[in-house]
Amino acid sequence: MESSSARSGGSTRREATRQKLYEAAVTLIAEQGFSATTVDEIAERAGVAKGTVYYNFASKSVLFEELLRHGVGLLTASLKEAAEQTARAGGSKVDALDAMVRAGLVFIDRYPAFTQLYVAELWRTNRAWQSTLMVVRQEAVAVVEEVLREGVAAGEFSDEIDVQLTAAALVGMVLVAALDWKSFQPERSLDDVHSALSRLLQGRVSGKG
Repeated sequence: MESSSARSGGSTRREATRQKLYEAAVTLIAEQGFSATTVDEIAERAGVAKGTVYYNFASKSVLFEELLRHGVGLLTASLKEAAEQTARAGGSKVDALDAMVRAGLVFIDRYPAFTQLYVAELWRTNRAWQSTLMVVRQEAVAVVEEVLREGVAAGEFSDEIDVQLTAAALVGMVLVAALDWKSFQPERSLDDVHSALSRLLQGRVSGKG
């Protein structure tokens, strides 16, 4: 049997390889679409042999499904961490939502190709990975739902709000606003975009607050 250090080293190398494949796949699929992207192209972009792709993933579809899990998992983790950091600092639930908005923007700024791909896939209903996409989407939205429910329980938010729809709307706001920022207003800073969304979140758009 392998020693624990050998197993650990092998696991680390495999994870690094999978990360290269994720990055290659998301870039190519964002550029030319899933159907037009071949395993050969993914392998070439990642700098590995074609067999390495199949060693890690049974097919291109499985690779893409795991890519969705991986990417949305990173987003979900960043949202959770933002909420938890705010709680540890004694912030309000509005502060937690604001921190999550910023965390979402930071994620999208770092992974714009994945975000573009993810949003595009949300509109498609005939994909083999549709059920997986719905599961991982709900995991991300559930983090926001939890903060909203806690805010309602604490009296910070009205008990009349629709928690599920509000959470989905907040996540959607960040995704769409960020894509607009990256595509049409790239000269704006992350702080500038966050400030605009923060004002919207805190109900100060009318100027009466």
